[in-house]
Amino acid sequence: MFYVIITSSRPDPAYRYVLILTGALFLSYLSVAMSLPAVPIHVVNGLALNNSFGGLAVGIAFLSTIVTRSRAGASADRLGGKICMQRGLVIYAVAGVICLVSSLPQLSVGGAYAVLLVGRLLLGLGESLGMVGMVSWAIGLMGPQRSGKVIALVGMGMYGSFAAGGPLGLALLERTGFSGLMVVCIILPLIGLLAIHWLPAVQPHAGQRESFWKIIGRIWRPGVVVGLQGIGFAALGAFFSLYFLSRGWAYAGLGLTCFGAGFVIMRLFFGHLPDRIGGTPVAMASLAIEAVGQYLLWLAPTPELAFSGALLTGIGCSMVFPAMGSEVVKQVPPHLRGTAVGGFAAFQDLAYGATAPVVGLLADRSGYASVFLIGGLAATLGLWMAFQAHRFVRQTA
Repeated sequence: MFYVIITSSRPDPAYRYVLILTGALFLSYLSVAMSLPAVPIHVVNGLALNNSFGGLAVGIAFLSTIVTRSRAGASADRLGGKICMQRGLVIYAVAGVICLVSSLPQLSVGGAYAVLLVGRLLLGLGESLGMVGMVSWAIGLMGPQRSGKVIALVGMGMYGSFAAGGPLGLALLERTGFSGLMVVCIILPLIGLLAIHWLPAVQPHAGQRESFWKIIGRIWRPGVVVGLQGIGFAALGAFFSLYFLSRGWAYAGLGLTCFGAGFVIMRLFFGHLPDRIGGTPVAMASLAIEAVGQYLLWLAPTPELAFSGALLTGIGCSMVFPAMGSEVVKQVPPHLRGTAVGGFAAFQDLAYGATAPVVGLLADRSGYASVFLIGGLAATLGLWMAFQAHRFVRQTA
């Protein structure tokens, strides 16, 4: 009995490994997060191009991420998550080198912009390989029964880097210029690469491969749910500040702070729930909370209620991806897991990429509050889809 107590109290080595992977992802993803606000400033102020060119330089990385998710998933299934993640981090560094070259004064404006676009395209590919590789590797280390916890940790690494990377990137841009920022974006993924080098690999599973679209046919219900959830987050991220300014309210920047606080708290304290009670119940509860937050933003008569809506949106958005992701892992055999996760993530990528321009047209006609009505309706529809996914899971169990 004494021996059992001692061995059960030892720290879980697999969990420690995944925490190291999360830290490496956080450092590496700073390359994406720090460049996000800096690239349009560099394009507009440094290259003297207009805002549309700045927006293209930002958006092309996300487009690259969307279209390479299937390739990244297939690589993780074929080569293993460790090799896939390592390749992603190397591509991060190469992308930083190319973006650094784009800042050379010898290049013309057109040449510098073209080189920058190449670097941004590579950055999107690196993000696909790095994230999908880490999820596949981490689930292999901890086991599919803890996939919800794994995906929650991945999200904490990514969104934590976004929270820290924005202000850090702008500070580095102001102090060191675009070239200095790119040097940091080269170094950080290399540090992450060194940190994960010694961690044990998980051998890829053997099995018959399936086409990407056949796998999407298995997982489209969770994918649609996470895509509908992403509309509210994207609407808040793109238009909350403009919404506050249009109403003459102060402290618009606190909206994302409230969202981030709710998001991180849920991941920290409730990241285990999908593995314990199932993914679809967690997703349904989360989408109901997100819908309330979005409707509150739509109708808020005071800034305090708007901040409450942002907080509720963060609480609601936080657990949908890991909750439905855990269901995706259960619906596919181990040798297709990476491809399935890549396809699942593409639903959210698509929502993030399409929401801002589409609801922006609505904001021009009906005001900024209307974008949160769309977010609320999307979350409500997502709740219904999560219920349908729950029924499907029960029928096929």
